[in-house]
Amino acid sequence: MDIIKVFGDNLRKYRNSLGLSQEAFAEKCGLHRTYISAIECYRRSIALENVQRIADALEIETYKLFMEE
Repeated sequence: MDIIKVFGDNLRKYRNSLGLSQEAFAEKCGLHRTYISAIECYRRSIALENVQRIADALEIETYKLFMEE
């Protein structure tokens, strides 16, 4: 399992299900749009603090971002 790819794919899926652009989502969780883009394109590792911020903004349990389909 490539955890960075799984996380990026799940982030995109949950963000899109909320109907949020990368920019709107980044603002909601207090991160930069290019950071969100880099995560979704598998170019960035994520600090645990930011994993929690992303999960909180998506209003999901953190573990769901790491579940491979």
